[in-house]
Amino acid sequence: MRLFFLKLLVLFSLCVLVGCAGNKPAVEPVSSDAVVEAPRDSLRAKFQLTIVQDSSTQELDAVLFSVPGKRYRMELTGPLGIGVASLLWQEQGWLMTFPTEKLYVDGVGYMVGLLNNRALPLVHIHQVADIFDGRLLPEGYEEIEPPVDSLRVPGAVYAREKSGRVFLFTKENSHIASLTRLGSTGKNETIRFYDFKEFEGVETPSRIVFEIEGAKFLEIRIKKIARNKSFSSGTWRLNIPKSFKKVGE
Repeated sequence: MRLFFLKLLVLFSLCVLVGCAGNKPAVEPVSSDAVVEAPRDSLRAKFQLTIVQDSSTQELDAVLFSVPGKRYRMELTGPLGIGVASLLWQEQGWLMTFPTEKLYVDGVGYMVGLLNNRALPLVHIHQVADIFDGRLLPEGYEEIEPPVDSLRVPGAVYAREKSGRVFLFTKENSHIASLTRLGSTGKNETIRFYDFKEFEGVETPSRIVFEIEGAKFLEIRIKKIARNKSFSSGTWRLNIPKSFKKVGE
């Protein structure tokens, strides 16, 4: 069970981030009579997740459907296209399903995951999804004075989110190189950004590495990003079969 939940750290941190349970993703294809008008900022991203646990690694394919700030849908698939997990986040609440284990998780708010659970920690869904749109720093942050003690990181910029949460970031030339904040586990969590490329005119890191206290636990490699997409109405539905049990019950 713990190994399975580690696959979801992308949300992540994640949180990555959809459809009816089954052996394959159940996102409905776009049809002429079931198309939702596409906001100008909608996007679809295809990427690969590499999960690191101790000395082992596991790779998953993923697709993200995003209307930034409003709703997200994510599918994770393993070998042979077998569905591993699905996520649907909307303003009124979010759901994650795990078809193989016949489990699900639900919640409300922008923090997605399980409280006080290291296997599926809480992640800020908007900030994770923003990475795919080239927005690497929290919206509306303000820079603050760095600490004057030995804990100060040389060359780092210290800042505060609108929520009051403090973080720091570093730059290499004109690019954001890393972002560090204190995680829900009480440990420093760092996101590192590499290999910037243009995806439909927006410069975005194509390789993103997630670390806890300097140890890598997740890596994302972006393959493709398409913008201004129209998604079928089924994209924003996630059914939970009666046979599924809620995690923790």
